[in-house]
Amino acid sequence: MSDQPESRRAAVTGGPRTRVALWSVLAVVLFLILAVAWVGVRGVLAKGHLERAVADVGTLRSQLADANTSAAQQTATRLEDEASAARSLTSDPVWGAAQFVPFFGTNLRAVREIAVIVDDVAEGAVRPVAGVVGGLGVDSFAPKDGKVDLAPLVKAQPAVAQAAQTLAVADRDAQSIDTSGTLSPVTSATDQLRNAVQSASVQVDTANRVVQLAPAMLGNDGGRNYLLLFQNNAELRAGGGIPGAVALLEARDGFVSLTGLASSADFEKQESSVLPLDPDTRGLYGDITGQYMQDVSLTPRFEVTAQLAREMWKRKFGQEVDGVFAMDPVTLSYVLRATGPVQLATGDTLTADNAVQLLLSDVYTKYSDPAVQDAFFASAASAVFDKVSSGGFDAKRFIGALTQGADEGRLRLWSASDDEQQRLDGTALAGELPTASRETRQFGVYLNDGTGSKMDYYLDKTVSVGSSVCRQDGRPTSVVQVTLKNTAPADAATSLPRYVTGGGDFGTEPGKIKTLVAVYAPENAIYLGSTQDGKQVGVQTATDGGHPVAQLQTLLGPGESTTFRVAYLGDAKFANAGVEAISTPGVKQGKVEPLRFECKDPIPAG
Repeated sequence: MSDQPESRRAAVTGGPRTRVALWSVLAVVLFLILAVAWVGVRGVLAKGHLERAVADVGTLRSQLADANTSAAQQTATRLEDEASAARSLTSDPVWGAAQFVPFFGTNLRAVREIAVIVDDVAEGAVRPVAGVVGGLGVDSFAPKDGKVDLAPLVKAQPAVAQAAQTLAVADRDAQSIDTSGTLSPVTSATDQLRNAVQSASVQVDTANRVVQLAPAMLGNDGGRNYLLLFQNNAELRAGGGIPGAVALLEARDGFVSLTGLASSADFEKQESSVLPLDPDTRGLYGDITGQYMQDVSLTPRFEVTAQLAREMWKRKFGQEVDGVFAMDPVTLSYVLRATGPVQLATGDTLTADNAVQLLLSDVYTKYSDPAVQDAFFASAASAVFDKVSSGGFDAKRFIGALTQGADEGRLRLWSASDDEQQRLDGTALAGELPTASRETRQFGVYLNDGTGSKMDYYLDKTVSVGSSVCRQDGRPTSVVQVTLKNTAPADAATSLPRYVTGGGDFGTEPGKIKTLVAVYAPENAIYLGSTQDGKQVGVQTATDGGHPVAQLQTLLGPGESTTFRVAYLGDAKFANAGVEAISTPGVKQGKVEPLRFECKDPIPAG
């Protein structure tokens, strides 16, 4: 009996092993509490640094847009410090171990990856660009005494190339962050990072291409010669408009001069195409694509247009140029926003507001002789070029004008240098056929005039596109809708000049507009059918570079309109991609509208 109290005390207090176990458990619990506190405190601090870094990014973009380079450099330094601190706070061993704790670890791992990406961008993109930004701004492209100073662009090339590479890697890494089990704030922060990095990557990639291309193309390594095709939207071609005038530009050590002008009428018809045409181009647009300067842009492939024009110039003048530009009067009107009005030799004043009407309509009323019309176009082009080459323009507006022209498909560039052309590929300037990716599927709507006149000044175009998964195999059905309208006056046959209506010389009654409409789908799509004004219609089906094409001809009198619908079946792997359409830029270029349709009848026919 005397042993019983001692036994009870042993049961309560335990032996040495029990006490060791208890202390071990308490130590582990204490460690976990301290670890959670440590991670929590560092997480709060890291969050503050990241938020300030994000704010600095917005400030930096505004400062760069305003060309405030000194302030931008200070902000860049502060951004780098904030990003580095956030990375340091999320890289210690305790944080690293906590990343493997169920549920919470997923969030910590995502925050850590965000901090690493932000720091990498600050160090590998912001820092190098900040070092050269003082000598690189929109004014870098403005000529002074007729010359663009190429030295700042050349100096910036390594830094901008590094920034582009860093952002491309950051974009890839941001997209790979696992947010399937993260809390809403972490998921939201990751999405914001992805959008910001992706946008920055695209912008810096474009800047890198410009910085790498511009010095060489402006003659830094020796003289360059380029053709400039002035495309007339009043007579449409798939690539924009008929090349009514052709200019020769010379670039040498930053100096750019206009050294020659010619009318497309100066180029005689060739007995056969000046270069071999692939069967797709020949089947859709005919051998005339390579026989007439006026028809080189019948194809929407600008690399084909450029090479044909280059060869025609060589045969006519014995000179092989280094590249080809193309632009239209609408782009010229955008440029006039930057230069202000210019005076023409005819006494006319060309402004941003009147350029399109004056160059695409009024000129045919004022001057009936085609030779005088060509001289008028040449005078306009020369006057604007002189204003630009003298540096008499707002640089920011000038860059904006060129960007808008390129985005609308009005400004094109091809280089005979394979390396330079590789940098141009994939940009708005390249004039390529529609592309498809997991994010976006493009369709193309291309118009070619069949009237042989300048009536397309009065042609309005509306394009809509939509897509839906209507099949069990997951393949998307896409529909493109094109509406054309002849807005010419009812008495166009008699009130408009014969040169504008065509006078029936090519088989089209004066006042009417004949148009060939070609709708391109992404590669490997399957043509399903077409309707015109709600009725089934036969079309020419073909392929162009692997793209299925449906083409038909329309004929519209004044006030008449027609609607053409085409349906295609796409690849299941692109089922979730958005859809968009690119199209021949006319006098007006409206936004592509979304299109809804019923799966049971995507192209309803009455």
